[in-house]
Amino acid sequence: MPIGPRPHHALIFIDGACSGNPGPASIGIVIQDGRRPRSLARYLGPATNNIAEYLALVYALQEALRLRYRDLTVKSDSELLVRQMQGTYKVRDPQLRVLHDLAAHLAAAFRTVRLEHIPREQNRAADRLAGRALAAQRSSGDWEVQEPTDVQKTW
Repeated sequence: MPIGPRPHHALIFIDGACSGNPGPASIGIVIQDGRRPRSLARYLGPATNNIAEYLALVYALQEALRLRYRDLTVKSDSELLVRQMQGTYKVRDPQLRVLHDLAAHLAAAFRTVRLEHIPREQNRAADRLAGRALAAQRSSGDWEVQEPTDVQKTW
């Protein structure tokens, strides 16, 4: 791991997963900053897929604030989330409106936040983490999962 001050920019991959819609839901987050990647996989309980996607963004922004990043690039395979956060699509669902407003409030704390829609194939690590959180909760009742060897959990 490089020695020195923490980089100011982070690349974050987020994903929400749902078994049924609504159904048991989870999130997966991978944060890269040129050092050792960090990750989070968490079971959410019952939710829709769109709520899980927004909660992945909220958790990611909260962690980025805690780690004191100034600039973020957030990548998601949810076109709805990205377009709503960019203002291209309207947020009509009242529950999503609350999460959208919370995410926008958190994003305002950074110098820059760029959201990008990516194909699902480019979001495999976050997708795997969200899937593991669902599987772990089903098998053991755990809310968080043990991290895979390719990423390190920090929270």
